[in-house]
Amino acid sequence: MQYKLFGKTNEKVSRLGFGCMRFHTNSDDNKDIKEELAIKQIRHAIDGGVNYIDTAYNYHGGESEKLVAKALKNGYKEKVKIATKLPSWLIKTRQDMDKYLNEQLEKLQTDHIDYYLLHTLKKKLWKNLVENDVFEFLNSIVADGRVKHVGFSFHDDIDLFKEIVDSYDWDFCQIQYNFLDENYQAGKEGLIYAKERGLGVVIMEPLRGGSLAKGIPEDIAAIWNKADKKRTPAEWAFKFILNHPEVDVVLSGMNEMDHINENIRIATETTPDSLTNKEKELIDEVKSVYDSKIKVRCTNCAYCMPCPKGVDIPACFELYNESSMFDFDTAKKEYTKDLKNENKASMCIECGQCEEKCPQHLDIREKLKEVVEIFES
Repeated sequence: MQYKLFGKTNEKVSRLGFGCMRFHTNSDDNKDIKEELAIKQIRHAIDGGVNYIDTAYNYHGGESEKLVAKALKNGYKEKVKIATKLPSWLIKTRQDMDKYLNEQLEKLQTDHIDYYLLHTLKKKLWKNLVENDVFEFLNSIVADGRVKHVGFSFHDDIDLFKEIVDSYDWDFCQIQYNFLDENYQAGKEGLIYAKERGLGVVIMEPLRGGSLAKGIPEDIAAIWNKADKKRTPAEWAFKFILNHPEVDVVLSGMNEMDHINENIRIATETTPDSLTNKEKELIDEVKSVYDSKIKVRCTNCAYCMPCPKGVDIPACFELYNESSMFDFDTAKKEYTKDLKNENKASMCIECGQCEEKCPQHLDIREKLKEVVEIFES
């Protein structure tokens, strides 16, 4: 396993981190984790050199942190760094921050957390945290020893990312990044910006929720198969990220032993700047084909929201794009089952307010009709 100095922490972390949010369950209840299997998998990863264990307050309905505590018994806790996150969306007062942190310490059965993040920062959540003295909170939890290092995970645009980076003396940050999302949210610009300011960088969604590793379209598979050295799509996606010298840790929500072994191998073998120009060109070709399948050039900025009739425009367009780029049946299932009826494209009355606010000048009303045609007809 390769290790890197992590931002301002002066600590070494494994380039592969274990994301504790996708364990197998005994039933449809996300809280009902297959404990014995999950513990075995976490320990197997640690035995393979992984020392960054990532969880959060809300993962597996609040059960992930408890599971991690069990997995780290019998000497495993001393081998790793624990990262967990403040549930930013639940914070209403300054006191709430301490309440949730103390609850997490109890769940994790520890007196301190190595890496503590403000979870899923977006404009409204960030504004609320600042108004409730989050900086004083961060200073206090480091001073009293409950937390060693502080950071944040991010889900908004690059301007807000830079604002947050510059607002505090952070140790690290966590961003979404993969070869399709170089210009999405913080993106490559944010990756470089954070690294230049001395922050450690953790990458989430390296496989875009699994879309880059399974159900690969035939035309994409044909490109991968042109490579001199044959690799799985998952390996190409991980290698793309690990090739960046700015990246410290890549998180993977691993729940199969084969995936754990493969990812450990990839993280062990792949050094920064190791991809050849020919390999980079192959990735660019794959990216170009995926890009050609995009139906709506929506950046998910949400300036079009809220819709007066309740349509979740960004969600509709995201699933529309996924139906074309990846797997149609999966996208349609998510649209049908996961998106509430009041948020579906068919609720659009063509008032046009969204188009007046869209910085991309998208023909939103016509595109919503296309969404209705493929998902609701």
